[in-house]
Amino acid sequence: MELRSGFGFLALHGGSLERGTAEIARAAADAAGASLYAVRQPEDLRWHVPSSRCDPDASPALHGFLGHVDEIVSIHGFGREHLWRALLVGGTNRELAARTAVVLRTALPRYRIIDDLDDIPPPLRGLHPDNPVNRTRRGGIQLELPPRVRNQVASPDERAALITALASLA
Repeated sequence: MELRSGFGFLALHGGSLERGTAEIARAAADAAGASLYAVRQPEDLRWHVPSSRCDPDASPALHGFLGHVDEIVSIHGFGREHLWRALLVGGTNRELAARTAVVLRTALPRYRIIDDLDDIPPPLRGLHPDNPVNRTRRGGIQLELPPRVRNQVASPDERAALITALASLA
């Protein structure tokens, strides 16, 4: 955790579980001078704790992070066969979601940016009130990234464009 500005980047499933998410969150936070909270699982652990079960009352660091930031971009990874080239923009802060969709469409024109909640599979919408992304003053967005932009198969140019776009939101 690093507390900087009132804009935060969150990665709850970094490390072996959703590869690349913690690194993208860190790079965007560093580029923007934004706050960061990331969990990195070791290589031998692949335990998915649903975001809505990540209780800030059980983690002083997460509690402090959520109290410090006004808005969050929570970086997640997903894989669905029919969505390999799609980024999903969920969460309750729909104003931030709309801004995010605009910058992502410009930065990653070869990808489909889905910000209409009705078009996002329900488990990936990030709307649960207990999800940390929705527990700040202004809420946030849950950005679901396919493997093609977040891990080793990602083009360095596309990954850099993604990080620059995310940093611009802060």
